[in-house]
Amino acid sequence: MGDSRETFGPNAFVTGYPVKHSRSPLIHGHWLRTLGLAGSYRAHEVSPDDFPTFIAALKNGSSGFVGGNVTIPHKETAFKLADRPDDLSVELGSSNTLWLQDGLLHATNTDGRGFTVNLDERHPGWDRTGRVVILGAGGASRAIIQAVRDRGIGEIHVVNRTVERAQELADRFGQRIHAHPMAALAEAMRDAGLFVNTTSLGMDGEAAPQIDFSPLAKNAVVTDIVYVPLKTPLLAQAEEQGFAIVDGLGMLLHQAVPGFEKWFGKRPVVDEALRAIIIADMEKH
Repeated sequence: MGDSRETFGPNAFVTGYPVKHSRSPLIHGHWLRTLGLAGSYRAHEVSPDDFPTFIAALKNGSSGFVGGNVTIPHKETAFKLADRPDDLSVELGSSNTLWLQDGLLHATNTDGRGFTVNLDERHPGWDRTGRVVILGAGGASRAIIQAVRDRGIGEIHVVNRTVERAQELADRFGQRIHAHPMAALAEAMRDAGLFVNTTSLGMDGEAAPQIDFSPLAKNAVVTDIVYVPLKTPLLAQAEEQGFAIVDGLGMLLHQAVPGFEKWFGKRPVVDEALRAIIIADMEKH
């Protein structure tokens, strides 16, 4: 006999293209074990061409899945194919979490929640500032902008190499969002209480530009959504300059909580044991 969790209980997935490097199975597998729940969570690679067929099978029940996570490049298509995307997904135009309920496919996006809960846990009070700077205007920045705005921050300054991309986000998310070119970074940072890197700068040991964080408020926090390495070059620079830093691993862990609760019926806890499991896996690769 094999592991009963592979046979009985709800089955969930993470899908992307590629998806083999996803750490989501480690996260959800840890929760299934520690909570003593039946069920499974597997990586399921699906190409863009096959994704609509995969979603159709999910909807009609023939896939055997109750829902799952969606990662690059399927988030926008998942949103479009869902029957009941929530308001967060509608504004973002993308979904990362799907679940079947009453015969319909529901969708949400938990990235922004993962981001803010991580900051709440690692640096409470980060949201007392009235000014935030977000570096980057790619797909990863959208949920961050939305979450920071919804927390009530008065000014959100998006700085990007192509200012037109930043302006598109300002138009999408409202009057509190302001677009700037890279040349205006120092000005945008003036007295900001939070600096967020949403670009891939410094990922996997790549070099990152030197940034002078001194225009930030004295008690500012610098965070990075990149978590490999755990202390990115930008975080190392900020720390050397005397600023508090928050790594991006907690965002990955906390964004996983709502989906697990939907699929398996119990709310899991993000703890140091889970962080240690993921960090150990990062060190192996």
